[in-house]
Amino acid sequence: MAKAPDKTITTTVDETESPTTGKGRPTPTRREREAANQRPLVATGKEAQKAQRARLAEQRERQRVGLANGEEKFLPERDKGVQRKFIRDYVDARYSVGEAMIPVMVLVIVMSIVQNVAVQTTTLFVLWGFFILAVADCLLAGQRVSSQLRARFGDDGLQKGNRWYTAMRAMQMKPMRLPKPQVKRREFPTL
Repeated sequence: MAKAPDKTITTTVDETESPTTGKGRPTPTRREREAANQRPLVATGKEAQKAQRARLAEQRERQRVGLANGEEKFLPERDKGVQRKFIRDYVDARYSVGEAMIPVMVLVIVMSIVQNVAVQTTTLFVLWGFFILAVADCLLAGQRVSSQLRARFGDDGLQKGNRWYTAMRAMQMKPMRLPKPQVKRREFPTL
């Protein structure tokens, strides 16, 4: 008997439609990967050290500018969050008695040089009176901020230390505050 011709139909597959299998190269061994990842911990050579110093200086400058501008990712943990931003804006919008603390202290030091007991005594009483006013102003600001934050976030949603944060910001002179003030005087924030 004669063999019948094979009736299988062969089709050609277009090469653009066929999926490519594999990555086209062998997998590197562990030793090869470890050797590729080895770098010295400290830059060697003067050029490498200079480049590393320049890179670190640029990174520090970017962080400093980001902190001054109040960018969230550059802020320390104590300054992060919506509540702390509200406190900063509220304190920066108001006039605080504590802002004048440093100039008053300089004046007290100058006045203490005077060798008159009456002047020194008066200066001491003025200093204590100013200090009491500054503390009262900080307590008032902390109370106002807490009530506004409580109205917005409820008692359970408040961060701890909001009053202390308000008081410390209110005791600093406005140009010396970090992050820098983002609002002008009397531009109170709304939640």
